[in-house]
Amino acid sequence: MWPKRMILPMFAVTLTLAGVSGGVHRASMPASAPGCNGPEFRQFDMFAGDWDGYDVSAPEKLVARIHVTPMAGGCALREVYEQNDGLLAESFSMYDAGRGVWHQSWVTNRGQLMMMEGHLEGDRMVLTATDKRPGKDATLLKSTWHKAGSGVSESAVRSKDGGKTWVPEFDMIFKPHTTS
Repeated sequence: MWPKRMILPMFAVTLTLAGVSGGVHRASMPASAPGCNGPEFRQFDMFAGDWDGYDVSAPEKLVARIHVTPMAGGCALREVYEQNDGLLAESFSMYDAGRGVWHQSWVTNRGQLMMMEGHLEGDRMVLTATDKRPGKDATLLKSTWHKAGSGVSESAVRSKDGGKTWVPEFDMIFKPHTTS
């Protein structure tokens, strides 16, 4: 048993170490990590928004709802994609400063995972992935995003020969969402 005169000072030390007291010595606490403030971290900001997605070949037919929001203190973008045919997907995009590339991980409710990487080329974000689906040969998929008026355009091409030739996969326009 501790003498009563020792309990109160020990309790005060315990509260201070636990951060309960306002007198916590800040110099001993770890500094917060630097933010993602460089211009390379803002290269894909055009994608952030609340969008209605349309196929360019049928510009009046709504294909999907897309919500893209900053996350992780502005260091990444989170996309929630809801296609009218039941496809649900999410992606996380970020600039990997250590490797100097943009990375996007895309997952779907159909068990698909795609990891894309690339760079800003002029005013276009270009990301490429190896797409391997069950029972099919691996192909390359290259997606390109760019600002289009008040929206964003995303198109993709696919290559079955390692990038020698490409065929169109899709062409979408994301317009700001409007309530009907």
